[in-house]
Amino acid sequence: MYSEVTKNVINFLEEYLLDDWQLDDYAMKVGYSKFHLSRIFKDETGLTISEYIRKRRLATAASYLLYSDESILQIAIELHYQSQEAFTRSFKELYKLPPGKYRKLMRVLRGMEEEYMSDTIIKGWILSGSHPTSYEMKTDGEVFHTGTKSGLLCSKTNASEDQFGTMMQSFSTEKWKGKRIKVSCFIKTEEVHKCAMWCRVDNTSSDVMQFDNMDNRSIQGTTDWNFYSIVLDVPEDSASIHFGILLNGSGKVWADGFKFDEVDLSVPSTNMLDSSNLPLEPVNLGFDEM
Repeated sequence: MYSEVTKNVINFLEEYLLDDWQLDDYAMKVGYSKFHLSRIFKDETGLTISEYIRKRRLATAASYLLYSDESILQIAIELHYQSQEAFTRSFKELYKLPPGKYRKLMRVLRGMEEEYMSDTIIKGWILSGSHPTSYEMKTDGEVFHTGTKSGLLCSKTNASEDQFGTMMQSFSTEKWKGKRIKVSCFIKTEEVHKCAMWCRVDNTSSDVMQFDNMDNRSIQGTTDWNFYSIVLDVPEDSASIHFGILLNGSGKVWADGFKFDEVDLSVPSTNMLDSSNLPLEPVNLGFDEM
């Protein structure tokens, strides 16, 4: 339990989080010297007051990115950063993604769970997305790759490019913790604007730990059956795995033969939140290479 001093400091920090206060201001409010105050706070929370403020402001920024249309520059100024570049560096250090990419990815993830359809007709599968009523999920006994049926996700109306539906499942990581997994399936499409398989791994707080939605290799148009896979790590402190088929806009997509396998570390991860596969240096700065 925190002492009354630390509780008071946290209350003041939260109340004046977006104000341009200095340590002296908080010390004056609580009635302690800033040195004594800093020592008590660090001993009990493991953070300096400055670190606490920084993390809480960045958490506020993450909320703004997800739930508002404020520009990144506006958010940076509101949180008292000297420049958008300084804010981007700080945000990326904590969230492992630049603000713009975080906004894009997290809005997709949020949209996947904005609304669920209650009249699910395929055991284990859920129809979700930004506009699930514009999509239909069912089994197809005439078009399949293996077995006798496939799962079909299709638009019921002429859905716009910014609308999407997904048929998905969620399950516990209990049997997969500490392992690298490959989820795979066969996919066939008809006149789709954009579609893909997706998978993510969450912790107990529903924070995204691993994620891939094939955004860099999405499927478009009409295609015959092809094999697709995603490779993610399942950390020891993970709690749930979520996966499915995503359809942006109109069209039809069939999925068949979903499979989960454990693979070793020689199989490259496709995790989109991992920056370890970035080049060590910039290339083609003079635009001379094709």
